[in-house]
Amino acid sequence: MSPTSREPVHTPRTAREIAGAVRAAQLSAVDVMQSHLSHIAAINDSINAVTAIFADRSLAAAREIDEAVSAGLDPGPLAGVPFTVKENIDLTWSATTNGWRGAVDYVAPDDAVIVSRMRAAGAVPIGRGNMSDFGMRWDTDNELFGRTLNPWDFSRTAGGSSGGDAVAVATGMSVLGLGNDFGGSLRIPAHAAGVCAIRPSFGRVPRSAVRGAPVAMTLQQFSVNGPIARNIADLELAFQVLLGSDPRDGISVDADAVDLDGAPRRVGVVKGTATWDVEPGVSASINKAVDALIVSGWDVVEIELPRLEEAATLWRRLACTDMLFTFDPADLSVPLGDAATAFMRDSTAAARPYETTRDYAGAWAQRVVVAAEWRQLQQDTPLILGPVLASGIPAVDFDLGGQSQAAEAWRSLWLTLAANFLGLPAIAVPTGLDAASLPTGVQVIGPMNGDELALRAARDIETECVWPGVPR
Repeated sequence: MSPTSREPVHTPRTAREIAGAVRAAQLSAVDVMQSHLSHIAAINDSINAVTAIFADRSLAAAREIDEAVSAGLDPGPLAGVPFTVKENIDLTWSATTNGWRGAVDYVAPDDAVIVSRMRAAGAVPIGRGNMSDFGMRWDTDNELFGRTLNPWDFSRTAGGSSGGDAVAVATGMSVLGLGNDFGGSLRIPAHAAGVCAIRPSFGRVPRSAVRGAPVAMTLQQFSVNGPIARNIADLELAFQVLLGSDPRDGISVDADAVDLDGAPRRVGVVKGTATWDVEPGVSASINKAVDALIVSGWDVVEIELPRLEEAATLWRRLACTDMLFTFDPADLSVPLGDAATAFMRDSTAAARPYETTRDYAGAWAQRVVVAAEWRQLQQDTPLILGPVLASGIPAVDFDLGGQSQAAEAWRSLWLTLAANFLGLPAIAVPTGLDAASLPTGVQVIGPMNGDELALRAARDIETECVWPGVPR
């Protein structure tokens, strides 16, 4: 794979196509798995997206699926579909390392419920996706596995922290990826790789089992698990498989979805504010999505989001306050990597973490004020369209370099972080390639439990925009 190669290769089969053919005995799950394993062997060394490869186990699971089909059984809606699992999601086939040297020997006693649900639907784990140490960066690099490269341009970030899964999906090494999103960690790498991802509404997709350990408030409220796919139809299929509460996750819910037929077909467009600039190339991508929505019958209006900067600032200060408590060097058996340490140092210093419990509690109390104003807006304008990043796809290590660099990275992500702060569903959807042959895209943010409504709009954007294809 060359950093200057841009021409798309063949488009791999979608999850729906693979599962349909396997269930109909038109395609062998073993052949599907072997094809993807061969593709991993051919290209993974050049981009370092997959950290562990489950050749023997994935082939054995595929054989079981073929045997079930031969016996007249239905293996499920994702029969034979290969998927990767991020290094911080429990999977008993390998250690849950979190991209950290201190956890190389930790193998969970059971699978995370989202892994169990994928497997129950017939999907097969093919490997692990790379990430930054504990997912703390907006790039994918660590001292355990190394850097994941962006296959479109090696000098650009692959995004983070679910970068390995996004690149694996983009290059056809897997069909679906499982990651999570605390501050854009699904949408940013999907955007950088030219694929799709959904950050579900708060609680609709369960997380890993708590196992009796306390969980920081920001992780409880801001972080969610979700899928990555090459198209919205596959994304929606995986999302439906993952939905539903789990007793091991105390904040997961069985929520009623927003009424698709009763909700206004109105989308509010955000291209920047008086203090938040969106680059011209990003604005052009938003305009392309606007045109697609109008063609599909949506009412599109320009809006100013209430308290956008405040939402992003509160997310940042709360996240950095918890980060300092959670990753106290005195409590870690093995230090974080140098890059993660620098990111934590510079980000927390620039964010001004809360020093008193009164201020920390006050920030959480203010969240309700921000949420109320967004909820009022989304009564009449349910969907919000805007950038994932206010800039184009940045260079590697764009989130490092000191406090000013950390602050610049954060400012580019205001809209992305606001969705996490408020627990709203948000979908990254590609819109094509720019003049430099790099992926472009937007995100669609829905109201609480409006995931399906946001998926409908994302599908309409995808229909009218040319998918960037699979990078060499």
